[in-house]
Amino acid sequence: MLMRPDFGLFGLHREIDRLFSEFSQGLMPNGQQLVPSIDIAETDKAIEVTAEMPGLERKDVDISIEDDTLTIRGEKKVEQSTDGGKDKSDKNVQHSERSYGMFLRVLQLPPGIDPSSVQATMANGVLKITIPKPAKPEPKRIEVKEAA
Repeated sequence: MLMRPDFGLFGLHREIDRLFSEFSQGLMPNGQQLVPSIDIAETDKAIEVTAEMPGLERKDVDISIEDDTLTIRGEKKVEQSTDGGKDKSDKNVQHSERSYGMFLRVLQLPPGIDPSSVQATMANGVLKITIPKPAKPEPKRIEVKEAA
């Protein structure tokens, strides 16, 4: 048997859940996390999400909104060196604390957000997403009519 006797079907299920959770949160095999730090601020008219993404460019980031869920995806790739086109993996790296790979952040938004009104800018490794709040519906008075 390949699994421990006490592992069983539920243990396998827990392990699969743990692996998917680590992948979705950007946990790297060496224990480092590639998860952008974010700030969420709110004004009367908008929600502002700011994410630190050092070393990334606009083309490395994808933002989408579906079913009141904001998803920020991206990938931090190993930098290419200028010494003949060899990348970092060809070098004898003595110590590295930098993380590379894909990341994913998912945030729940209030209902009624218009995805076409959302704006995103990026400068100096900081992504700023401005999400206008939906207009609050005005209460409507309904006239009670005489039944026929």
